Amino acid sequence: MNDPKITCSRIDTDVVSHVEPSLNAMVEAELPSLVEIYKQLHAMPELSGQEERTSAFLVRELRELGYVVSDGIGKYEQYDWPGYGIVAVLENGAGPAVLVRADMDALPVEEKTGLPYASKVKAIYRDGNEVHVMHACGHDIHMVSLLGVARVLARLKEAWHGTLVLIGQPGEEGGGGAQAMLDDGAYRHCPKPDYALALHSTLHLKAGMAGYVPGNFMASFTELEITLRGVGAHGSAPEHGKDPIVMAAQMILALQTIVSREQSPHEPAVLTVGSIHGGAASNIIPEEVLLKLSIRTYSDQVRDRIIASVRRIALGVAMVAGMPEDLAPLVKVKASHAATYNDPYLTERVARALRGALGADNVVRTDPKMASEDFGSWGLGGVIPTCMFWLGAADPLRYEESVRSGIPLPSHHSPLFAPLPEPTIRAGVKGVSAAVLDLLAS
Repeated sequence: MNDPKITCSRIDTDVVSHVEPSLNAMVEAELPSLVEIYKQLHAMPELSGQEERTSAFLVRELRELGYVVSDGIGKYEQYDWPGYGIVAVLENGAGPAVLVRADMDALPVEEKTGLPYASKVKAIYRDGNEVHVMHACGHDIHMVSLLGVARVLARLKEAWHGTLVLIGQPGEEGGGGAQAMLDDGAYRHCPKPDYALALHSTLHLKAGMAGYVPGNFMASFTELEITLRGVGAHGSAPEHGKDPIVMAAQMILALQTIVSREQSPHEPAVLTVGSIHGGAASNIIPEEVLLKLSIRTYSDQVRDRIIASVRRIALGVAMVAGMPEDLAPLVKVKASHAATYNDPYLTERVARALRGALGADNVVRTDPKMASEDFGSWGLGGVIPTCMFWLGAADPLRYEESVRSGIPLPSHHSPLFAPLPEPTIRAGVKGVSAAVLDLLAS
């Protein structure tokens, strides 16, 4: 995995503590407005590549605060996205540049929280179907935390020197929005950052808490599509065809051996077949079956080996079935982004700033996850040290009941995902502001 690219000096705990009263007062003053904005954003979610109103709102807010804002960044031809990415810059003398990123997109999920500000939005998904839309992964929390940081640090300029870069990113949910922004020249609109930070809300921690992980934080994500081609025939005469549904069944079972029998147990990996489509009637052998699967690893080398194994198994299944070479399976990589790796030195520094802002008992070390996030792309393959931390969002009473009962709280992407706004936003704004103030200390 990536080698650390920075060496942090001893942290001067007085750097943040001397502005803590001002920071706390500013956060509390902004909190009612931020909570109201959160509810508005939650009620008006937009799918990946469709974040037009969300982006326009953040652009207006950031420009009013004095940030130099570039927008319309991140055009993505694969899905015909126009690009709604934002790069906002606030320069404040000589010093390092720190990037803070928030993702903006929502999910094709029907909200069932029963909240008074629950989403009732519907939109057209990229497959052409109308879907319900919900902020079921906390990106609304992320955006409001970013806006709170923007407000606070614009008014605390006497406490820091350098450049603050704020990113509003579209298309995180499986769309490769970070890379689309980078490919569209995001770093031409700001100084190249010395550090990149982000948070991610979670119901696995109480609201007001934070969790950090040096090193591997989240896995890479690769989406594959496999088209198994056969020979169509009547269901009563299978001898006249080549059945791709049977091939698909054999292949799904064979794919499970890649992780269990080809991978070292010391190299974590997950392969999931999440979709299978083929055929239209019970008495017809179709001509093809489409499989969609995802691969998650911490290592690019492991990922590439798994992709090669998938290709080998697909070809082998087809050969056993007697398929000719011109009808060999088609294996396409539809999307891929790198693992999220937390620079160990930067992460320990951020953790110490979080302890100062939130209290030592509210900051805990957690385990890496095999979930995926494209924030790591902003590090340019380890050139820029990155750190993402977990922001607790669970109602403490519900969290304690979950621990007692053993019944987990709703996960990310659940229609019941419901952060507790006020303490979550307070901790997000205080935590990120404290980390930035430490990195840009006067």
